[in-house]
Amino acid sequence: MRIYLAGPFFSDEQIERIARAEHALTENQTVDSFFSPRLSDENESPSLKEGTPEWAQMIFKKDVEEIDNADLVVAIADFVHENVDSGTAFEVGYAYHSNKPLVIVQELDEPLNLMLGQALTYYTTSVDDLAALDFNHLPTQPFSGKTF
Repeated sequence: MRIYLAGPFFSDEQIERIARAEHALTENQTVDSFFSPRLSDENESPSLKEGTPEWAQMIFKKDVEEIDNADLVVAIADFVHENVDSGTAFEVGYAYHSNKPLVIVQELDEPLNLMLGQALTYYTTSVDDLAALDFNHLPTQPFSGKTF
C-alpha cells in the first residue's frame, strides 16, 4: 500500500501534527511506503529558488505525480479554525476525482467542510489511529459531525 500524505506544514503545530502522521504511517505494517510533500527532496532543490514560478511548477508536478502513484490519500484537515489549507483541499479533490480512497484526519474540534466530509472513505479525530488502521481493508467510517 502506497500512501500520499496531504496536509499543511506552515506552523509549529501543523509541523508537529504532520510529523506524528509520518511516524504513524512508518509504524503501520499495512503501509509499504508513503510520500509526504514536507519531506520531499524537491523542497531543497539547489537549482530552483523557493517561491519562483519554476519551483512552483516542479513542486506541483511532483505532488500530482505522487498522488497518481498512490493507492490511497491521507489528508490532515486541520489548518486555521474551520478552514482547510487550499493545497490540501486541491490534493483531496484531485484524489477523489482519481477514485482514490481518502482518509481524513481532523484533530481540532471544528466543523468540517462538507466537500471533504462527503468525499472521504474513513474519518478519524486522531493521527495516532493511522498506526493501526488496516489500509489494505479500509473500512468505511463516515463523518457525522457539524459541516459547513
